[in-house]
Amino acid sequence: MDISTGTRASDAERDQIVRLLGRHMADGRIDLAEYDQRVARVYGSATRDDLQLVLSDLPKLSKDSAAHSPRPRIPVWQRIEGGSWLGVSVLVLIIWAAISIGVGEFTYFWPVWVIGPWGAVLAFRVLTGWESGRGGKRARQ
Repeated sequence: MDISTGTRASDAERDQIVRLLGRHMADGRIDLAEYDQRVARVYGSATRDDLQLVLSDLPKLSKDSAAHSPRPRIPVWQRIEGGSWLGVSVLVLIIWAAISIGVGEFTYFWPVWVIGPWGAVLAFRVLTGWESGRGGKRARQ
């Protein structure tokens, strides 16, 4: 049984080291394979000294570099929904155009009933931040 004399590391400390490794990888100091190896070493380490050894050859990161990381204005799930809306909108417009060409004249513009309400709901959610965790009482609870 191996008994170490260093102070034991907590899961929160391990997670912090993994986040730092992620920033180093994003900055290009380490590649994905080396990141994976170091993360495995982090989760396999028992003491704080072992954790610091994982970062020993990397420079210290300032707090300012985390503040300047670009954060998307629109959450990823809203971007996915917007892409779905755009895809369905193009599809119904193509169907409407094909029907109009087949008949030989412009038919009733029914795609407005698919595109309009769905787009209005998405625009409302993006502009107000509703369900995105930005502002409001939901984010504080």
